[in-house]
Amino acid sequence: MDTLSYKTVSANKATVDKQWLLIDAEGQTLGRLASEVAKFLRGKHKTNFTPHVDCGDNVIVINAEKIQLSGNKWEDKVYLRYTGYPGGQRSTTANELLEKHPERIIEKSVKGMLPKNKLGADLFRNLRVYVGAEHGQEAQKPTVVNLNEIK
Repeated sequence: MDTLSYKTVSANKATVDKQWLLIDAEGQTLGRLASEVAKFLRGKHKTNFTPHVDCGDNVIVINAEKIQLSGNKWEDKVYLRYTGYPGGQRSTTANELLEKHPERIIEKSVKGMLPKNKLGADLFRNLRVYVGAEHGQEAQKPTVVNLNEIK
C-alpha cells in the first residue's frame, strides 16, 4: 500500500459549520451546565474538532436566574475582583451576584472553562446569556438542546 487510505481532517474558518444552540438553565447545576456549554462553544462535540480553530457553535442560555448550586455555595462561593487601587479588593457572594446580575454567574463559570488565550476570548463572544425565557436571536432559528438527555 503506497498511499494512506485515511487523512487527518483539520478544520479551518471556511470549512467550519457553525450552528445556534438554545439551552435552558432552569433547574440545572451551575458547573455541569457550564462544562456542557464550554464543550459546545469549543466544538469538542463535533467530529472535525481542531484545537486551534473556532469550530464550536453559538450558544444561547436562557433562564439564567433559575440556576442551582449545591450545598451552601450560595453563601460560601465568593467572586473576587480588584479595582486597581491599593486595598481595592472587592468580594461578592453568589447570592449577591444572582440578585444584581444573574447572567454573570454563568458567564464567569463558562469563561473559566475556556482557553486562556485569544482563541478563548473569541469563543466567549459566541455565548449569549439571558435572564428569563426571552432572547433576541429568534432570527437565527436556534436548535433546542436538552441537557438532561445528554449523557
